[in-house]
Amino acid sequence: MLTHPMPDPVALQLGPVAIHWYGLMYVLAFALFLVLGRVRVKQPHMAALGWKHQDLDDMLFYGMLGVIIGGRLGEVFFYRPDYFLANPIEILKVWQGGMSFHGGFIGVLVAMALWARKEKRNLLDVYDLIAPLVPLGYAAGRIGNFINAELPGRLADPSLPWAMLWPGVEGPRHPSPLYQALIDGVLVFVILWLYARKARPRLAVGAMFTLLYGCARFFTEYFRVPDWEVSVAGVPVTSGQMLSLPMIVAAIAMLVWAYSREGKRPVRA
Repeated sequence: MLTHPMPDPVALQLGPVAIHWYGLMYVLAFALFLVLGRVRVKQPHMAALGWKHQDLDDMLFYGMLGVIIGGRLGEVFFYRPDYFLANPIEILKVWQGGMSFHGGFIGVLVAMALWARKEKRNLLDVYDLIAPLVPLGYAAGRIGNFINAELPGRLADPSLPWAMLWPGVEGPRHPSPLYQALIDGVLVFVILWLYARKARPRLAVGAMFTLLYGCARFFTEYFRVPDWEVSVAGVPVTSGQMLSLPMIVAAIAMLVWAYSREGKRPVRA
């Protein structure tokens, strides 16, 4: 059995300014977006659509706003509305953790729609471009959750080699943020990156990311203590699973639509 290492959430103290590991994980996520993006725009089928490095730099600014605003509002409204309505100043303290992926996902969709409109780009092409750039950034965020000792897992069998004693929580636990970093993040990235290396119908890559993440998150939620839970036909369904189900359904519909269209992915519209 392991014990949570409880690293100091503050990575660096510069006088009155504290730089948190959680914030650094977001910096890493944005850096990965740029690094992977530069590889992606060089892929022949992406270059044929006229993508350039400068597009990534501009998109990143919009994406950062979408992730931070959407992620925080998702945490507020999807998971802990009562707490934040009673303590509204806490909404601004994003460095303490508490960001919803589903909220950030919606925020990025809106941000990219605004960018596509400004640049007169086809929005579906934008989604296809950025989808493979997202999962490793998500994994970095989950590592930030782990450092902050957030999102403890469910009770684990003490004989499980990686069962972990979690600070402030009774009994050995599944290290669920690490599960989600590896499965929802790294595994989804590998599958999606391989899938996106070839030309696909418009929206297929974006839809595949939505499907892969939705399925992965639905699975890893079984190991995480839910923020809230409901019973559907006597079967418990967690908050994360409830939010992932619409993603799965929508992704399947989008994939059917994408592949039912005639011909290959159209050139830039």
